[in-house]
Amino acid sequence: MTVKQFWIDPYQTELTTTITHIDGNQIQLAESIFYAESGGQESDSGSIAGYEVIKAEKIGKSILYTLAADPDFNVGQSVFVKIDWPRRYSLMRLHFAAEVVLELFYKALPNLEKMGAHISETKSRIDFEWPESISSMLPDIQAQAQLLIDADLPIEKGFSDEQADRRYWKLDGFAQVPCGGTHVKSTIELGSIKLKRKNVGKGKERVEIYLV
Repeated sequence: MTVKQFWIDPYQTELTTTITHIDGNQIQLAESIFYAESGGQESDSGSIAGYEVIKAEKIGKSILYTLAADPDFNVGQSVFVKIDWPRRYSLMRLHFAAEVVLELFYKALPNLEKMGAHISETKSRIDFEWPESISSMLPDIQAQAQLLIDADLPIEKGFSDEQADRRYWKLDGFAQVPCGGTHVKSTIELGSIKLKRKNVGKGKERVEIYLV
């Protein structure tokens, strides 16, 4: 099992830890600050002992990292891990922005079905099954989201089931949502939010989320 330090402190950008597994250019760590893609949130970028990480994937409760080349270190050796902080921070902010927007849509349209989501470094998006355009709703959803952001509300994070690695985030008076991503400490860190509707086919709606 990989100890997921990115949950304990998502603002940590450097870590010295131990190699627990090596197979060619694929390795595992005793603990890690390096998030692997999950729940629509893209992986961090960065390096392990100076080797670029080109892929990070969840394997059960561990994380498998693929390096750009076969490493020259051994199991049990200490290594230095570093992530790209500007990318991590953008992903954290855009992830939580998407979560807030999704909850606001659920409150407005209780029968809404989410089809998928993706969080990148520059924008996030949510896809819904819905029979008509959501364009008329966007100004109100955006305004409600901005009010939450500007309220500078603390974001609580924790385990709902630690053995199963199940986590949640919570805003008092708003929502508690299962989520294993990385999140900022307060809503104010999101800044200004902008929503855009995109047509992706009949019966499907997409909202794109931008932060400035």
